[in-house]
Amino acid sequence: MIEVEDLRCAYNGSDVLKGVDLEVEEGTFMGLLGPNGCGKTTLLRCITGSLRPRRGSVRIMGREISGWGRKELSRKLSIVPQDTSPGFDFSVEEVVAMGRYPHMGRFQLTDPDGGASVNRALQWTGLSELRSKKISMLSGGERQRAFIARAFAQDADILLMDEPTKNLDIRHSMDIMSLVRKKNGKEGLTILAVLHDLDLSVRFCDKVALMKDGKVYDIGPVRKVINEDSVGDVFDIDVKVHRGKHMHIEVLG
Repeated sequence: MIEVEDLRCAYNGSDVLKGVDLEVEEGTFMGLLGPNGCGKTTLLRCITGSLRPRRGSVRIMGREISGWGRKELSRKLSIVPQDTSPGFDFSVEEVVAMGRYPHMGRFQLTDPDGGASVNRALQWTGLSELRSKKISMLSGGERQRAFIARAFAQDADILLMDEPTKNLDIRHSMDIMSLVRKKNGKEGLTILAVLHDLDLSVRFCDKVALMKDGKVYDIGPVRKVINEDSVGDVFDIDVKVHRGKHMHIEVLG
């Protein structure tokens, strides 16, 4: 679904991505982990086509990113960014309906399947009863669910998320991760998510990619990649990885 080869990108003459290789297979839920500044968000921007790399290639469903039109790509790939401010105080339903934009024709204000897709997205995220509520009146967890619902309403095959649990408490973080994991499991949605919580990553993701200094340090199944040595080296901390039904990472110092 997503193939990245030898991706290199620079800001103001400074290399951020230094030869990234990454593959996300269809139906996979992959977490992208690493310390701040290692290039995770830059990689997502290159995958969406909003940032042009200095070198390397990005392919979505076998086609180079440069070969996709913007609307065409948005029908295949949806995004939940870090900044989920809508700019205006729309209702929940209006925010979710924005996900239907890629399906509208040049002179259309709506699309034939829009209403059904919006309703399904609201139901998936448990927001049907809040559809008329203003986005500014929602809690942090509800607000994040609204923007995930917007992404679901796109009916895309791939979902990219940039720190979807940032600034959320433990309960709401669990709710968000459970929600997208359920969508992944039931409908085969392919997910690549930048995550900062290691415990959430090992609990919900199939695979993880560890990044360090602009490169992919390791990638693969969670239980293969996550260990004391890899986490310690990437994040420069001492940890103990407890392996049971649910892995747990204890920070020692």
